[in-house]
Amino acid sequence: MSGRGRVLVIAGSDCSGGAGLEADQKTIAAHGCYAMAVTTAVTAQDTTAVYDIHHIPPQFVARQIEICMDDIGQDAVKIGMLGSGETAAAVAKTLVAKGAINVVVDPVMVSTSGGELLPGGAVNALCSLLLPHATVLTPNIPEAHLLDKLAEGSDPLHEIKNVTDLEKMAARIQSLGPKWVLLKGGHMPLTDDLTVAEAGKPGREPTTVVDILYGEGRFIRIQSPYQVSRNTHGTGCTLASAIASNLSRGMDVPSAVHAGCRYIQPAISTAPGFGKGHGPLNHFHSSFRLPFSRGYFIEYLLSRPDVKPVWHEFVHHPFVMAMGNGKLPLESFKGYIIQDYLYLIHFARAHALAAYKATNSGNIIRSNEIVTHIFREIKLHIEYCKSFGISIDEIESTPEMQACTAYTRFLLDIGHSQDLLALQVALAPCTLGYGDVAKMLFHHPDTKRSDEGNTYWAWIENYVADDYTEAVRLASEQLETEVGRQTPERIEELVKIFIHGTKLEIGFWEMFPSE
Repeated sequence: MSGRGRVLVIAGSDCSGGAGLEADQKTIAAHGCYAMAVTTAVTAQDTTAVYDIHHIPPQFVARQIEICMDDIGQDAVKIGMLGSGETAAAVAKTLVAKGAINVVVDPVMVSTSGGELLPGGAVNALCSLLLPHATVLTPNIPEAHLLDKLAEGSDPLHEIKNVTDLEKMAARIQSLGPKWVLLKGGHMPLTDDLTVAEAGKPGREPTTVVDILYGEGRFIRIQSPYQVSRNTHGTGCTLASAIASNLSRGMDVPSAVHAGCRYIQPAISTAPGFGKGHGPLNHFHSSFRLPFSRGYFIEYLLSRPDVKPVWHEFVHHPFVMAMGNGKLPLESFKGYIIQDYLYLIHFARAHALAAYKATNSGNIIRSNEIVTHIFREIKLHIEYCKSFGISIDEIESTPEMQACTAYTRFLLDIGHSQDLLALQVALAPCTLGYGDVAKMLFHHPDTKRSDEGNTYWAWIENYVADDYTEAVRLASEQLETEVGRQTPERIEELVKIFIHGTKLEIGFWEMFPSE
């Protein structure tokens, strides 16, 4: 499927936000497309009525279209409220001159609340000048009756009894010029046998809505369950914009229309219920809203109320603070450094597992670079131990303590049982935490340096050095790239993993006394 998703909307503005340009732009945004808004009129309306309309001069409407198409271009056009024959003529002339494609026309004649939005005299201009250039025309039943009177051939249908009558009407309207007609059946729900329902009559209750798509000599029925709702303000605008969005992405007409109809049903069923009349739809029912901006997951994570106190306890743990002021018992540090060496072996294994789980070369390279950084750190641990008279044989013959085993097996279990992102999050408390600990100690007023007799100053310097800072950058970059594609529910799962990993880090500090 190709297409750049640029949708030019030509319609009136609804100050209440439920219909018109406002509904169009929400719909287009929900479809991941780019909306340009050409204003034909400004209305004073709410969910109960249209109180007043201020029309934009036709030449200014045309000027808006020209400027948008000359600069940005378009992959589809959605036309809604025009308001006058002069505006319809100006729009048609400009679109033809500019070579517009994928033109979806919603023949807005009457609002959901009953307000007249297209004077009778302008309907002829709409039909003669604009419809011959339309890719899809989307009338509802009341609009279809008006258009049917203008169609050529046999007498218009005065009464619709069943789905076959809807098909006849769609075919008659198609003779006005559009390539396809989508006759929307929402105003005339049907029974299971696809005849017109009669509310309150046993066996004739409404159960289904059928939209009829007609074009290229074929009928396509799009059937949806009937739902009772007062929240239908802007339904026609929304559907037409959904179809235009789909066309702008390269869908064919039947696919674009089918997807648009399927978008409408949950938009109604999950509507927020605003207003006293016909309420607006929920345009973002299938859009995920992350609680952070892309690229700022780690900042968001560490500031969450369920993470912040745990993270503070880890970064400012008494063991950490005792390293900073040099008061940590030497035997505690020796025991810690040995266990940390044993931990780093498994930490490297976990990052190697991340490289295995990666499905693109960038993530594989980054994971391998992090493993290289870890082995440089392991060498530094060996040098520490040598300075304390601890040999490599003694290090490797030392059994893992319970906290070390619990933490490392947690990492490897996440790596084996879950996906790459879960593993990256499980690894993050160590990678990010040691960087934060070292930065905090490096700038803390109570921290003593080597020339002040602090045996542990070299450890602090190691974790603020360029090599470790680069490892943190690589891990953070990898995590931020992946996490921005997740759902809010998935984010909550990942946060739980991070919190558990941080608590295991705290347990690591607590293996040895800090005083």
